Amino acid sequence: MELNTRFVGTALRSRQTIVKWRDTMNYAAAVGDNNPVYFDDTRENGIIAPPMFCVALTWPICERLGEHLESESFPKEVIPTQVHYTEHIHIHRPMKPEDRLTIRGTIAGIQPHRAGTHVIIRFDATDDNGAPVFTEHLGGLMRGVRCTGAAAAQENVPEIPRHQADTGAMDWVQPLDINPLLPYIYDGCTGIYFPIHTSIQFARSVGLPGIILQGTATLALAVREITNAFSGCDPTRIRSISCRFTDMVEPGTRISIKATPVAENNGDNSIFFVVTNKDGRKAVRDGQVILKNVLDRKETLR
Repeated sequence: MELNTRFVGTALRSRQTIVKWRDTMNYAAAVGDNNPVYFDDTRENGIIAPPMFCVALTWPICERLGEHLESESFPKEVIPTQVHYTEHIHIHRPMKPEDRLTIRGTIAGIQPHRAGTHVIIRFDATDDNGAPVFTEHLGGLMRGVRCTGAAAAQENVPEIPRHQADTGAMDWVQPLDINPLLPYIYDGCTGIYFPIHTSIQFARSVGLPGIILQGTATLALAVREITNAFSGCDPTRIRSISCRFTDMVEPGTRISIKATPVAENNGDNSIFFVVTNKDGRKAVRDGQVILKNVLDRKETLR
């Protein structure tokens, strides 16, 4: 199978959705994030959605990608080969219940990879006034699919840099035990469904040892811990989230989230992180959470 880079720019059918308080609370509950900003609807400004909630809004498009492609010639037989490889989320403002969003998608990049072809899909979510709410660049690795044509990408596709913090010592480490039921809870509470996460039989049929935790769930756990440790439990400070998914997390095992903060010249604070699995391999690497309004580094490490 092969995929030509001429399909960069192919549009996806848009999707309209309404953010519901039950769904945002369920997402936070699924990843054990009991921050009151997600649950206490008596707050003066109400509740907001967790920053990672956007992946639940774009999943219905990803799940039926072939039906959303505005191209009759796109080789849809390559779609089942994809695995989630990269993630980049830019948050323009926090989502709130009753936000009415339009989500538009486009194939923003097609690039060769040693294991196949890296396809980047851009999702832009806007509100009723046309103002941006979030922009997601989701990278799927089409395993075994040959990339033909020169590597191509639209303008402003964010790079996920390979940073030195990924290999060196890190300032902060947080071990977490993964509940054996977490893949099922995340599946049920978010609507993000794929059988390698909930069916042992299916997972083994594709060569896995058993079910594995959803990559976005692992990322959401890391974002939860980084928010609590480095932003004073204030998720509204999160400007962007990005990473690569490079190994699996098995339920019932322990992971370690390792992070180090770096102050940026523009006043932001970058938290570089990795997540290692039970075997010490990096399930999430090149992770970065960018926070608005730098805190003193000594304070963030308390």
